[in-house]
Amino acid sequence: MANIRVEPDWRLPERLATPASTFLNRRQLLAGLGLGSLALGASGCSYPERSALAADRSRLTEPALGSRFADLFPAGRNDAYEVGGRPETAEEKAASYNNFYEFTTDKERVWELAQGYQVDPWSIEVSGLVKKPRTLDLDDLFTRFPLEERLYRFRCVERWAMQVPWTGFPLRKLIEHLEPLGSATHVRFVSVLDKQGLPGQSVYAWYPWPYFEGLRMDEAMHDLAFVVLGAYGHALPMQNGAPWRLAVPWKYGYKGPKSVVAIEFVDQEPATFWNQSTPSEYGFYSNVNPDQPHPRWSQARERDIGTDESRPTLLYNGYAPQVGDLYTGREF
Repeated sequence: MANIRVEPDWRLPERLATPASTFLNRRQLLAGLGLGSLALGASGCSYPERSALAADRSRLTEPALGSRFADLFPAGRNDAYEVGGRPETAEEKAASYNNFYEFTTDKERVWELAQGYQVDPWSIEVSGLVKKPRTLDLDDLFTRFPLEERLYRFRCVERWAMQVPWTGFPLRKLIEHLEPLGSATHVRFVSVLDKQGLPGQSVYAWYPWPYFEGLRMDEAMHDLAFVVLGAYGHALPMQNGAPWRLAVPWKYGYKGPKSVVAIEFVDQEPATFWNQSTPSEYGFYSNVNPDQPHPRWSQARERDIGTDESRPTLLYNGYAPQVGDLYTGREF
C-alpha cells in the first residue's frame, strides 16, 4: 500500500498559499507554450544546483554575518513587551519553518538554500522625500542605536503563529535619523534582487521581484514597529531575513520585509508586492483580523507551530490596546 501523508488542517497546500490568479496565469502561460501540466509540475518541484548540496543542520541557526557584530549580542530583554503567557517558540522551529519565496516556497527547505548566502558588505539606499538621500551600511544599522530584545507575536496570513525574541531597535529611531520631509506620508521598503543567488527569483519568475512593502508613516513611527538585526541572542540567520528585516507584529508576517536594500519616503500609498499581485486577496494594511477572512480561508483561528495549539486569532494579533487607535476598523 502506498504511504499517504495527511497534512494538518492548518497547513495550506501550495496551490492555496500561492494567490489563485498567479497560479492560474502561470498555467495559462505554460499551456500557451504547449508545455501543459508537465512543465508546471517541473517548475514547482525543481531547484537550482545549489539545492543538491548537503545542508549542514548544525548550521541551522548560524548568523549570516558570522562573527561580525557578535559582541553586540545578546542584548538585554525589554520586559515591557510580553505575549500574554504564550511560550517562546523553540529556536530550531523558528529557523527551519520560514516563508521566503526568494529561495523557495517550501517552508521547510528555505534554511537549506539560504546557507552560505553572503550579506557582508550590505548597503541600503535611502531616497525620496528625505532631507538628504544617502547610502547606509551595516555599521549604520548595528552600531548607531542601542539594541534590545523584544518577544513578539508573529502571525502568518496562512494561519500559523510563533513567538520570537527579536533583537533590534524601534524603526522610529532610524526614520528620525534619516530626516524625511514633512510631505512624506508613507515609507516604502525594497528587498534584495539577486536572481543568481536567490533561486526562487528565477524559478518563480512570474512574481514582480524584488519584494516590496510599505507602511503609513504613523505606523512606521509606532513604537512596536521594529528594525530586526537578530533573534535568539545572535544576529539573524539568512532564512530569517539577514542582515536586517522589519517586524510589524500587529500585521500579517509578509508586512515585515526581509533583507532590505532600499528605503524610500513617498507622499502617497505605495504599491506592495502581494497587493499588486492579487489585490482581491491582499490589502495594503493587512492587519491581523479574525473577522476579515482571506477569500480562500478563515482567519478566525491560528495554529502555534511550536506547541501545535489551536487558538482564536486576536484582533491586531493581540496588540489592539497599542495600535487600535491608528485605524477605523475598515482598513484592509
